[in-house]
Amino acid sequence: MTSTSSPTPDGGRQKMTLTTQIMLAMGLGIIVGVIFNMIGSEFINTHIVGGLFAMIGKMFVNALKMLVVPLVFFSLICGVTGIGDIRVLGRVGGKSFGLYMLTTAVAIAVAIVIASLIGPGKGFDMAGIDTSGISGKQAPSVWDVFAGIVPTNPVAAFANGEMLQIIFYTIILGIAVLMLGHESKGFVKAAEYMNEVMMKIVAIVMAFAPIGVFALIAKTFTEQGIDLFLPVLAYVLTLVFALLLHLFGTLMLFLKMFSGLNPITFMKKIRPAQVFAFSTASSNATIPVTLRCVTERMGAKNSVASFCVPFGATINMDGTAIMQGVATVFLANVYGIDLGLGGYLTVIAMAVLASIGTAGVPGVGLVMLTMVLSQVGLPIEGIALILGVDRLMDMIRTAVNITGDAVVTTIVAKTEGKLDLDVFNDPMAGSVQDSLDINEAAEAELAGYANPR
Repeated sequence: MTSTSSPTPDGGRQKMTLTTQIMLAMGLGIIVGVIFNMIGSEFINTHIVGGLFAMIGKMFVNALKMLVVPLVFFSLICGVTGIGDIRVLGRVGGKSFGLYMLTTAVAIAVAIVIASLIGPGKGFDMAGIDTSGISGKQAPSVWDVFAGIVPTNPVAAFANGEMLQIIFYTIILGIAVLMLGHESKGFVKAAEYMNEVMMKIVAIVMAFAPIGVFALIAKTFTEQGIDLFLPVLAYVLTLVFALLLHLFGTLMLFLKMFSGLNPITFMKKIRPAQVFAFSTASSNATIPVTLRCVTERMGAKNSVASFCVPFGATINMDGTAIMQGVATVFLANVYGIDLGLGGYLTVIAMAVLASIGTAGVPGVGLVMLTMVLSQVGLPIEGIALILGVDRLMDMIRTAVNITGDAVVTTIVAKTEGKLDLDVFNDPMAGSVQDSLDINEAAEAELAGYANPR
């Protein structure tokens, strides 16, 4: 791809970073989407938005998802063998699990308090709102959630992208590799090579990110428009406020308390992953970018990041938990139902439990919300009130979700002595340009090796 550049004092050309290009693409996508929505042309909606933009966006998201399973597998194998001590692995797992559960519980508790103070939904007019056709989902028991972590068929788990099962199987495999000692050297070397290959594939996919982000954002804003927000404006504003408070307040406070690191530096370095999360609305699809940010930009060692990031993408749902808290208060006010302290404590417990067993894919928040509403006796049909704005809200809360993943990963790496502070404090560390560097000498060498004369 050709990069945009500007002259430098020495006469050279300064390449625009990939993050800057993605931010520009996102802004342009919002502008184009709003304009197309106002025009309302059937040709534009059918052929450009529903055709071209939808195709490009789907291809980009599919490309990101294509990376997830092999990247997590090889990266985690290298991480487990790199730790070299099963007890340290258990300590890393225990820390990350505890922190993820803590941040999720705090997130939904703060959301409920904020929503209770603001009171969205009071005096809401239900006229003209179709609340039919919404079905609930039964909440799993805590025993079923943990039993489901062990795969009956590892191949099926990999094929279906069951992240908790993949992590469990890969850790067991890594432990077995460690137990075999020197006999595993060839396997470990091959895994390290495949991990490097996967990172190169990540670079290839990310080079096309500005195009994919533009298509995704333009399509979303063309389809959603502004009018959908007006009936539920109080809900939207309360939710956005709670999400931003958790993002810039609670998570940064946790980072400072447990690691002593600079939150401003952290926020600058996690920005590329936040942009990807906002564009795709999928924590799982953002795993390759999050991994790259916490390792190359923040200096976390792969032995910690390869476990914490995919683990967090599966069980850490800070943004989704906040949505459930605000939505529950909103719907309780709409229907005039007083949940009381016991009801809200049930909501907190249900949200934390549901986050463990729910995949990090777009729209999963609504599935989790049906579980919560069923448990506290609120009408499931009320979800129809917020359905129209959920896609855009999903984009924001996914950015919050992956920020929580990165915060916990950084904290665990710092407390385990697995964080390179020089990298973390270097503003240019891990900066990505959009061009794909092709090493012609390496190509020629490999070609000569593969086809000897």
